[in-house]
This record gives sequence, structure tokens and C-alpha cells, in this order.
Amino acid sequence: MSSPSPDFQASSPADGVGRRKSQFTYRQLGLMASYSTSSPLRVIAHVDLDAFYAQCVGVAYFQALDNRDLNILTNACSNGVQRWQGLIAINYSARDFGIGRHCNVTEAKKLCPNLIAQHVATWKEGDEKWAYHDDAPSHIGTHKVSLDPYRLQSRKILALIKQSLPTNMQKVEKASIDEVFIDLSAQVHSILLHRFPELTGPPPYDDPTEKLPLPPTTALDWKADALVDLDDAETEVDDPDWDDVAILIGSEIIRNIRAEIRQTLHYTCSAGVASNKMLSKLGSGHKKPNQQTVIRNRAVQRFLSDMKFTKIRNLGGKLGDQVKSTFNTESIKELLDVPVEQLKLKLGDDTGIWLYDTIRGIDSSEVTSRTQIKSMLSAKSFQPSINNLEQAVKWLRIFTADIFSRLIEEGVLEHKRRPKTIHLHHRSAGQTRSRSSGIPQGKSLEEPILFDLAKHMMTQIISEGRVWPCTNLSLSVGGFEDGITGNMGIGTFLLRGDEARVSKVTSSNSPFDLSSHEPQEKKRRLESPGIQRFFPKKETLTRENGEGRTDAIDLDDTHGDVERRMSDSRSRRVSTTDYMCSRCNAGLESAEALQSHNDWHMAKDLQDEERGKSTFASSKHIVPRSQRHATLTPSKKPSGSGGGGKKLEQGQSKLKFG
Repeated sequence: MSSPSPDFQASSPADGVGRRKSQFTYRQLGLMASYSTSSPLRVIAHVDLDAFYAQCVGVAYFQALDNRDLNILTNACSNGVQRWQGLIAINYSARDFGIGRHCNVTEAKKLCPNLIAQHVATWKEGDEKWAYHDDAPSHIGTHKVSLDPYRLQSRKILALIKQSLPTNMQKVEKASIDEVFIDLSAQVHSILLHRFPELTGPPPYDDPTEKLPLPPTTALDWKADALVDLDDAETEVDDPDWDDVAILIGSEIIRNIRAEIRQTLHYTCSAGVASNKMLSKLGSGHKKPNQQTVIRNRAVQRFLSDMKFTKIRNLGGKLGDQVKSTFNTESIKELLDVPVEQLKLKLGDDTGIWLYDTIRGIDSSEVTSRTQIKSMLSAKSFQPSINNLEQAVKWLRIFTADIFSRLIEEGVLEHKRRPKTIHLHHRSAGQTRSRSSGIPQGKSLEEPILFDLAKHMMTQIISEGRVWPCTNLSLSVGGFEDGITGNMGIGTFLLRGDEARVSKVTSSNSPFDLSSHEPQEKKRRLESPGIQRFFPKKETLTRENGEGRTDAIDLDDTHGDVERRMSDSRSRRVSTTDYMCSRCNAGLESAEALQSHNDWHMAKDLQDEERGKSTFASSKHIVPRSQRHATLTPSKKPSGSGGGGKKLEQGQSKLKFG
């Protein structure tokens, strides 16, 4: 890839008929190196594994048979992934028999007697490790679906993709368990400068807005790519511009990556290469399986014109239905005739403008190197219900093992990222009870720590009574933060000089242990109970709306995002949080510790006010300066220096206004 490609041929002489300059500028070329979303020369790829779950089963099956020709067998044989009595994924060979993804196993085998249906891996009640169990389909009550085997293969594929890219140009976004976006702009820019040295010189007159010279090519070899036809067939004979050359180089890179995945890990994947994320994702699904679609800038309108807008991300749900009913069409071609003002009037300004751009192939969203998850969930609906603590503890052990295996992927062992809170939800007789706890932050997070916290929350729920039979349990962790070492408690910032240096050396391992850093004068203020004593803990129990729940497997795999998968549950309940500070999310060991912690917050607020600062307790509610002044300033200035003649009590001090 570093040497000039033989695919490029010399163009007509510079003084010949046709364009003399490119439509792109030196500035736009330079923007590629910084992955700028405003560069019209950017190159984005979307790589999508073909029937990923079915491929995982096929590869594992034939590896177990020690068969060497995996590439042939895994694609020629019809196989699917079974969950209980249904199929959740099937490969393309099985689809040729008319088998759909939601077909049950019995019906599928009538259509294809040679179908290989492997049940997903499961956690078995009482076990500490997932496994493939032949009898899992008939033991839904004692088994829980595990996605760990697929996550493992997904990590291998992602690692291989990154290994195929230069170490300083790995802008890769994992979109789901079986698809990634890759921003190739910087790498393509580097290859362009190497292949075409004329681009390395300064622009004429040192003006970056000067147009680039045309590329010295008349024909580009797209090899086996599925090349989308241009909007105007006559423009195909014109000399290509730098956007065509850039996207060709991008297609070469992706073709090599796909070949490496096939050769090394035996998986096939499809890909789309275009100028933005939206188009590249549509391209990867255009020709499947095991094909690569290239959408040049001049071919965008042709590519989208025959498509339904409901195929575009964010337009397949309620918004898509609204657009379809409002304009009585789901065709992009027909929607192009609607003026932008009409779209804004019917859908709102932001949505109208976004839709106007989207159906024209305009998308400036950035490829994010890492999508930070917010939470992880492990849950099980019981059929039949469980009836005692012993059974519940067995499942809690499975939940914690399941979550911890995913935390390892997040880098918890390397202190890269870890959760701050853990939550347990219990459902019985239509009622949901919840408990939350802070996760100790002062030491390495281990699986037994999560298990002990889960058991403790379970015993708290049981102590309330009326908890059996239990129809559902779920355990989740959240509040993820990046690992920080050598940090000091907030109390350190209240000290000065030698005191601060001593505090830094002797600070507690726990970032929530603040008492050791508080000045002696402040400790005296905290001896009396704070305002928290006037607010007792509450728990609200609400009833379900009658919807039945199943232990669902998430094929798009967002690592158990609680925000998405439990949103309807949240609307029906109020969680009780034990020993957690509502102001800084600190986890405390007891009610007394929480009381002392809240008193410290209050004391700090008072001290800040005395110093004339506008410090407030909650970062979630910031009062404007004008309102704060109106609140603190009396309507009538008191006479005298004593503030109305009232004597200050011990521990009080006067506030200075204005």
C-alpha cells in the first residue's frame, strides 16, 4: 500500500480538453489528517459480520470436529442459533430454505432436515461458568442465556481490525457486537501524499484555498467491489477527482482487512465505504454476504433515490411512522421534493433540517474511538418462580460472574474503568423492590466484592417480608468512571501549606473517606445532627402494568445497558438507596457514616459562604448569579452592624452582602 499503485494510469495532457483543476482545495486535503468531519474528502467504512451468531456457532462446531476447511463448511452448511425452542440467528445457507430468524426449531427442520441448531451457551443454576448444555432447551427454569462466547469472538475481530491499521491511526468505533465503523481519513491522506508527491508541496501563493491539481488518472480499478452507479452515467467518462481516488484507497484498505479476518478467524463480513457513517452503514447492507459496496460522492443520490427512508437509522421507528403519515410516502425520491421549510413546519426546526440533510446523504457525525457504556445488567425471569434465599443466592452468583466478565473487558483489572454503584431489583406478586449500594473504590474490584454486596441487598429486601415467590431478579452496575490514581480527598483542598502536604501523604485509600482531611475547627461543628435527620428513608412500591417479561437475548449487544432495557420498569417504581450521598454519589457503610458525611457537606457550604464564594451543594441545579443575589439580599438593609440588633449564636457568623 506504500508504493504507487499499478491501477492508476496517466491522464490526458494538462493542456487538453476538460477541467484543469480539482474541485477540492489544499485546505480540504489537509483536514483529512485531523479526521475533520467538515472535509469532503473524508473516508468512512462500516464493517458488518455476516450472520455473526450463526457464524460463531459454525466455526465452533467445525473446530470441535477438528476440520481444517472451516471456510467452506461454515458457509456451505445450514446452521442457526437456538434459544429455548426458537431460532434467533441463521446463516445465509439456511435462509435459502425459507427459514426465518423467528422460526421455531421444529418448523425449521421440516424446511431443512440437515439444519444444525446449536443452543446458545447458558449459565446453569449453581454453576460458576457458562457452558454449552445439550439439555438447555428443556430447562428454561434453571438456565440463563450467556452472550460471553460471542463477546469473546467480537473482541478477537476488533483486535485484528486494529492490528491491521497503523498504530497512530486507529479511529475505530464498535457500533455493536458484530459491526464497527472505521474512519480511514488520516491513513488515506498519508497514502495520498506518498503516491502523489505533487500534493506534498505548499499551495500556490501559500493560499490554502487554492484548488488542487487534478489527479493523474483516467481509470480506477475497483476490483471486486460492488460499485454504485453514478447519478449521471455520462460523468463516468470524466477524469475522476481526488474524492474518487481517496475512496478507492479506502476500499483497498477494507478489502485487505476483510481478507485478514477471513484467513485468520474464518469469519466473513460485508462492508460499505463512503464519505460518512450513514452512507457506509447503508452500503454494508446493500450486498450481502461477503461483499463490499463503494458509494462515491457522485453516486449518493442514485444510491438513495430508490430506497425507503425507513431503512435509515433513526427513521425506522416512531419518527419514520410520523414522516410517512405526514407526507404520505416512505420513498426518499418523493420526499426530496418537499421544501425544507415544509419539513420544519411539520416536524420542528431541528428534526426538519436533520431529515432534509439525511435524505440527501449528508451526515457529519464523528467516528468515536470508544463508546463508553453507562451500565451493565444481568437478569432472569423465573419460570417457575423461586421461593427461598438459597435459590436467589445461586442466581446472584451467576449475575455477578456474568457482570464481572464484562467488567474485565472494560479494563477493571487494569484500573482503567470501573462502576461506582450496584443495584438489585426484585419482583414478586406484581411489586418491585429495589436496593442500591456504593461499590468500595479504595481497592481493586473483585468478583467476591460484587457478590457480597448483592447478597447484602437481597437480605435487606427479604427483611421486609412478602417477597416470595420471586418472579424476576436483576443485578446491574452503573456510574462508570475512568480509573484515577494518586487522587486526594476534597478535604485536602480546604487545607493550606504544610497541612495540605501532610494530608496528601496520609490520605485514605477511599475517595469517600473525608473525615481525616477536615480541619479541627470544622470537626467541632459536625458534632450536632444535621438537617438530614428530618428526612427519613422512604420506599415506594408500585404494581406492574401486567406485561410479561422474558429473559431476552440482545442481538445488538449494548453490554446490558440498563438505561434502555429497564426504562419501562423505572417508570413504575421508585428505588430505595441505602447509605449513598445524593450530592456526590459516595457510598457509605452505615447510616451514621452517611449522617456524618452529609453534615460535612453542610459545613463546607457554610465555610464557602463565609469566604464570599458562591458555592452550592448540587452541580445538577445551578442558580443564576442574579437570583442568588436576590435571595441573599434583604429587601431592607438592616440598621447597625449587628444585623438588626440580634446577637449571633455560637458557631454563627454574619454574611456579607454586596
